[in-house]
Amino acid sequence: GNATEALAKARSFWFEWRGAALEECANHLYTYTGQDAVEHLFRVCSSLDSLVVGEAQILGQVQAAFRAAQMCETTDKILNALFEKAFSVAKKVRRNSVIGKGKVSIGSIAVDVAVSIFGELKDKTVLVIGSGKMGEITLNHLTERGVGRILIANRSQDKAEAAAERFGGVALPASAIGSRLHEADIVISSTAAPGHVLGCDAFRRALKRRGKAPMLAVDIAVPRDIDPAVHELGNVYLYHMDDLRQVADDHLAHRKREMARCSEMVEHGVEQFWKWLQGLAAEPAIVSMSREVDVIRARELEKTLAALSHLPQEDLDEIAYMSKRLVNAVLQRPMRQLKREVVDHDPSTVLPFVNRLFGLNGSF
Repeated sequence: GNATEALAKARSFWFEWRGAALEECANHLYTYTGQDAVEHLFRVCSSLDSLVVGEAQILGQVQAAFRAAQMCETTDKILNALFEKAFSVAKKVRRNSVIGKGKVSIGSIAVDVAVSIFGELKDKTVLVIGSGKMGEITLNHLTERGVGRILIANRSQDKAEAAAERFGGVALPASAIGSRLHEADIVISSTAAPGHVLGCDAFRRALKRRGKAPMLAVDIAVPRDIDPAVHELGNVYLYHMDDLRQVADDHLAHRKREMARCSEMVEHGVEQFWKWLQGLAAEPAIVSMSREVDVIRARELEKTLAALSHLPQEDLDEIAYMSKRLVNAVLQRPMRQLKREVVDHDPSTVLPFVNRLFGLNGSF
């Protein structure tokens, strides 16, 4: 039908615009129809369908595309209502949930811990030991949060200098770790060493030189780089992989609960829109009912006014106004019920019955 034809046109336009061959892209496209299409749009706008759940950019992109379509006059009453409802649901999801706030990666969790201990990071120094991927990811998150100074130590001086250049830090030889440890507010250790790289003595000396200012030590090496006994020292906050994973799991569990809540909000919005859309099927019948009854009203009013021509015009106007109020009052309940009926039942059976009941000419 029309929907199939419209879909084919949309696809061919997209392939032509992107300069892509149908066979290259066909497997990457999916199609939703009816209520499923409404739900998909609402989920996309609410960022429940994004690679990074909760990110804010997608809503702005859909809004921009919709405004462009409106400017080109390619939308209608139903599309306008659909997209405005999608935007309304998306804003409700964002306003009533923290879906975009919980982080689940080890690197970002480590930075969350640093912020919870120190607050601002712009006056803090981080020492990264080793060149593990996880350490680099954590360092990425720290630089995003504006950490003040970066020291990078590695057994390979070349690797240390390359990383320092990339992150705007200072490269240290591995032999300098002990003597420079006191400079670090945050220590991230991610080496492939088989045993401990840092023990209690190194941290005791560093704390003494720091005047016991607190330190955060993040050990993301397997096996561990930092002696677990460091945790017993005052003013050193030691986190290892199991600690970070536990925090990440807690975030993930919270995120799943939030996702369920957000999905409920979306489903409620879809249901509201779908009821409104189904209710549109009653509009032609309602218009015909109003016209048919108004013809009867006007005919009977004309007879009555002719018989009452001796009355002042003011009284005749009041009688005409009363006839309109009476018709509106009588039709109000059937019209409301008709909208409910086409939502709850099959319009193809409801509307012909209304047609017969009121003697209407239109076919619905």
